[in-house]
Amino acid sequence: MKTLNLTSALFIVLIALGVACKKENPDDNGNSAKTAKEFTARFGAQKQIKEINASALPQTVTFLDGTKVTFPVGSLTKGGVAVTGSVKVEAYEVLKRSAVIFSGANTNHSSGAPLASDGFIFIDVKANGVSLDQNLAVPVKIEIPAKRDGSTQLWVGVDQNNKPLVAAEGNQMAWAAPRKENAQGQNEVSSVQNTFTFNFGSLGWINCDVFYNYANPKTTVRVEVLNNPGSMASFYSYTGETYVYFCAKGSNVVAQLYTPDGASKVKSYDNMMPIGSEGRMFSFSIKDGRFYYAAQEITISANQNITLSLTETTEAAVQNAINSLDNY
Repeated sequence: MKTLNLTSALFIVLIALGVACKKENPDDNGNSAKTAKEFTARFGAQKQIKEINASALPQTVTFLDGTKVTFPVGSLTKGGVAVTGSVKVEAYEVLKRSAVIFSGANTNHSSGAPLASDGFIFIDVKANGVSLDQNLAVPVKIEIPAKRDGSTQLWVGVDQNNKPLVAAEGNQMAWAAPRKENAQGQNEVSSVQNTFTFNFGSLGWINCDVFYNYANPKTTVRVEVLNNPGSMASFYSYTGETYVYFCAKGSNVVAQLYTPDGASKVKSYDNMMPIGSEGRMFSFSIKDGRFYYAAQEITISANQNITLSLTETTEAAVQNAINSLDNY
């Protein structure tokens, strides 16, 4: 009887493991994510954690894609009091156009003007699981790999109420000028030895971008998404399933259209899309384990109305379409 009970128990464990593995594995179509939120969490920028000793500053941490952050003496505080001992630096690197899209992010300026990204990052520092002061007593030194010569500008991530951006229900991402003290007067940073190096007085979302075709006449672009299985997605897919983007040809622009304009319709910010710009307007959606995609090559024209018709596809096809935009 004991042998039978042991065998039965082992059988039950194996069945349970099989069910658990099945949930982790792709379905018959090769799809692994069941929702847009799962998709961004799985394929977007991944959290990196580095442990440092706040009692032994300065210390420099280097992340996988080459970003470096140096914490000087006196930089880390909690409630204005210097922190000591072990702390964890959490970071996300978003240095490619595909990473922006996979993460459910964008390169929208808070005014609605599209930005061309030179890369952005998120930095948080925690002691015992609690975030330290976001506004730093002493600025950190940040080094972001530069893929081009010339200069870039500094921005901070904000929500639609111009508050520091956090991944919360309904929030949308945009970029705004940092407070003067946080940017240490560096509105513009030049590339030196293939690196943008600057001091920054706050943690959170930090961006290196320039305005895209800012001198061009501007217009409003409206997009209707046909066969839309869900609702329009917010930052990081914390709500919704469907994204709409414009990616400019030859420039690292990832302009998300998320302003409601009717049922399954969105528009750009009013009079902010540069007329004459060529690029790809596309939409993708993930709901109930099913994937949908649509794309159209466009040249932005005055008061443009675009219709995208989503068709069902596979997770791999959506991934390939997004990855192809790195060299678009």
